[in-house]
Amino acid sequence: MGPYSVGAKQSMALTRPGPDGPDRDQLVTLEADVYVPEGEGPFPVLLMRQPYGRAIASTVVYAHPIWYASHGYIVVIQDVRGRGTSTGEFELFRHEAEDGYATVLWAANLPHSSGVVGMYGFSYQGMTQLYAASRQPPPLKTIVPAMVGYDLYADWAYENGALLLQGGLGWALQLAAETARRRGEATAFHHLFQAAHRLPLADPIPANPQILRDLAPDSFFHEWLRHPQNDAYWQSLRPDLEGVDLPMLHLGGWYDPYLRGSLRLYQQMVRQSSAIQHLWVGPWGHLPWGRRVGSRDFGVAAENPIDHLQIQWFDYFLKGRRQADLGQEPPVKLFEMGHNGWRRFDRWPEADRQSLYLGSSGLAGMRQDDGQLLTAPPNSPGQDVIVHDPWRPVPSLGGHSGLPCGCFDRSEIEGRSDVLTYTTPPLQEPLPVVGGIQLEVFCQADTPSFDLSAVVSELDTDGRVMNLTQGYLTVKPEVVGSGQEHHLGLQPIRFTLQPTCFVLPPGHALRLSLAAAAFPAYPVNSGTGKPVGEVQQIEYQIITLRIGHGLPWASRVLLPIHNRVD
Repeated sequence: MGPYSVGAKQSMALTRPGPDGPDRDQLVTLEADVYVPEGEGPFPVLLMRQPYGRAIASTVVYAHPIWYASHGYIVVIQDVRGRGTSTGEFELFRHEAEDGYATVLWAANLPHSSGVVGMYGFSYQGMTQLYAASRQPPPLKTIVPAMVGYDLYADWAYENGALLLQGGLGWALQLAAETARRRGEATAFHHLFQAAHRLPLADPIPANPQILRDLAPDSFFHEWLRHPQNDAYWQSLRPDLEGVDLPMLHLGGWYDPYLRGSLRLYQQMVRQSSAIQHLWVGPWGHLPWGRRVGSRDFGVAAENPIDHLQIQWFDYFLKGRRQADLGQEPPVKLFEMGHNGWRRFDRWPEADRQSLYLGSSGLAGMRQDDGQLLTAPPNSPGQDVIVHDPWRPVPSLGGHSGLPCGCFDRSEIEGRSDVLTYTTPPLQEPLPVVGGIQLEVFCQADTPSFDLSAVVSELDTDGRVMNLTQGYLTVKPEVVGSGQEHHLGLQPIRFTLQPTCFVLPPGHALRLSLAAAAFPAYPVNSGTGKPVGEVQQIEYQIITLRIGHGLPWASRVLLPIHNRVD
């Protein structure tokens, strides 16, 4: 705890206009818990706005608000509109800009406030910071957005055209259950609560189950399914940060589903803002943040440093304490898995790319010693075949999109015949990778649509296959038949995997695994090309997918190699 005692929690409320204007019958009350240090003050204000019941206060990853208050801050934890005990109707992100702006002004004028406000929080609570900042309230001096899906289509709901099913559907059911609870609909709450904990994936339409259609017809998830492309609907939801010039501390995790959004936000703010922008990325999943991520222990350096880091940041920007000169520190700090320590960079690292080419005798799905990653493409062409059976799709395991997130031993999954594996020889020297691994694969399917799952793992000397990063792509009919370049019937597919930072030691090997599914992290591709929110399981097709390698196909992975200089 800090040097200040903290008084009893106070309940306070801000009144806001309803959706139809300032008519008193339409007023909305935003409820908050306020923690105030005992002392002369005045004190800066730390604000978190969240949709899960303010008593939780994101303590799954942060210290309790009392801890922050004990360091000399008034801490405000607010239920957003239509959540917790705040009144009004909850509509995903719709009111967060206006309500956030008003709340910042209100918080700055609380008794004992110094008039300056900072915000913190992760996930939805990270997004509420961006929406508030988009309105540029004068008292808001800094924010610390953690694990945010800045582009809600590309960074939150979909990945390379593939719906993030397990995370999105589970979240939709959770929020729908909370809506039913608020309305006093006990039976609906019970069914939705059960479904959120045991996803109804055997429904005739797994991505759009009957329970959600019947008991939550107003769920945001229906809109997500109706907009499988990055269209105007998604652009209207994205926080407009043009002109925003705030110092920000950006936080992410290598196994977090929203890492792409955190990096997108950081890179945009570096381009447009004159204020200090710092980035920390740990080895963590979405939650919790600690040394053990999945079944791998990343050591004491991976223990959660964020609470102390945030106090240092807020002291600097809200109290003017300059014990640490943040403007002179390297702004990018990345946890290097394998070395299990933090690396510092002056900017997001740009690395030279090293190509490793796929090769096999055609048995990469039958024998794990057949598929190879080579420094040069084989001179003669070869193919491996995946037969995707919708009755037994390749299961997801950890990574950034599976639940739980994290690093797990994939050796059992990689023994399946519908998983192709390509492995380097044991390394002779360390292999340091920082950034997004790119994949270029020549392939062809016998259906209008197919999926491609790629996982990069570390094969250790004990035979464990520990996933480091992954990517997923849905290839749709307009791509399959688009007349893109073909090479002897095979088509090049290119995409970038989740950014990462790791070093493999000598004696270990790097492995690439390819499959046509990772269920339930992503929906099973039906092969029909129909939208996932409409296609029924009875329509699912077997998909035969050919992967080419060797000239002229030269399928490869491109590794961003960044040798240590710090």
